[in-house]
Amino acid sequence: MIENNMTEKKPATLTLNQEDNVSVALIDLAPGDTIGNEVVVRGNSVPAGHKVATRRINTEEPVKKYGQIIGFASTAIEPGDHVHTHNLKMADFSRDHAIGVDARPVRMMPEEDRASFQGIVRNDGRVGTRNYIGVLPTVNCSASVARFIADSFTREIMTGFANVDGVLSLTHGTGCGMSEGEGFFLLQRALAGYARNPNFAAVLLLGLGCEVNLTSSLIENMDLKEGSMFQVMNIQGSGGTENTVRSGIAAIDKMLAKADSVKRVPVKASHITLGLECGGSDAFSGISANPALGAAVDLLVSHGGTAILSETPEIYGAEHLLTRKAVSREVGEKLIDRIQWWESYTSRLGGEINNNPSPGNKAGGLTTILEKS
Repeated sequence: MIENNMTEKKPATLTLNQEDNVSVALIDLAPGDTIGNEVVVRGNSVPAGHKVATRRINTEEPVKKYGQIIGFASTAIEPGDHVHTHNLKMADFSRDHAIGVDARPVRMMPEEDRASFQGIVRNDGRVGTRNYIGVLPTVNCSASVARFIADSFTREIMTGFANVDGVLSLTHGTGCGMSEGEGFFLLQRALAGYARNPNFAAVLLLGLGCEVNLTSSLIENMDLKEGSMFQVMNIQGSGGTENTVRSGIAAIDKMLAKADSVKRVPVKASHITLGLECGGSDAFSGISANPALGAAVDLLVSHGGTAILSETPEIYGAEHLLTRKAVSREVGEKLIDRIQWWESYTSRLGGEINNNPSPGNKAGGLTTILEKS
């Protein structure tokens, strides 16, 4: 029998909030194993990271983890049962967004005590942590040529440019036969963001020549400026694939010396913007990695830095926890509007947001998007 005694070196389960009616298995649990003093694992084994019921949960009753609703029982669940896709489902429920009620002033470090790092100051005053040259295709049709150009700059070639971290191609799967709507704008905004990213010393913008997302359209709409360190090529106008690869390599050859001339200097941590992105989550992510990253972000912000939480569908069902900490009603309502946009978007396409958790997420113990969020 496995006892859930917190004085032992290896507790079998972890209950995250006193309101929870499930616990997280910290190790694989077998039928007959004891959780605490009363609950016995029933039926099938419970893999590590998965949920086990700690009390009876009636059909349609909320299932709680972290003190939050992560779904509803699709059938009666007994203490000791494995709780997962076979007995836990999504359903609509109201959430109290309570905008700003938990907002607190940021405790900033005194200016003289703030951290610094060795950064690369660009001409516009922004600071990079890295020093790359980017090959940026406007369309999926130019992706292969972008890779051919970037891959030509091998480790051996780059040894002569110690201050350049490498040449990267940033390929994507769109830009060709798309309509000029919100998706088109978001693509152009994202590409312009890469073009201006201070981690790039130089960028080669590469189009095919007949796509919807033309290089000329991107430059005009996003107010990009051509120059020696931001050059533009189109495959059709350059004589095809081989000629474009040769021309692209030659253009980057001319960029390398200037890119290599940068010097790192001490700069304040306030220049850092940290992007947070979900990837490969399992049930332990919310217990270990995510809180650690949250603490790191709090520390960075206290030194004047910035963090961005991307992929808003992956906070679905937990947005009310963020709106409570919103700095203003305007900010809170923007988040709610974006969540409602995702609801409308998935509905129009005949999908549902709960399809978000991947097979890998589920194998790792996550059942619904609410739990993943």
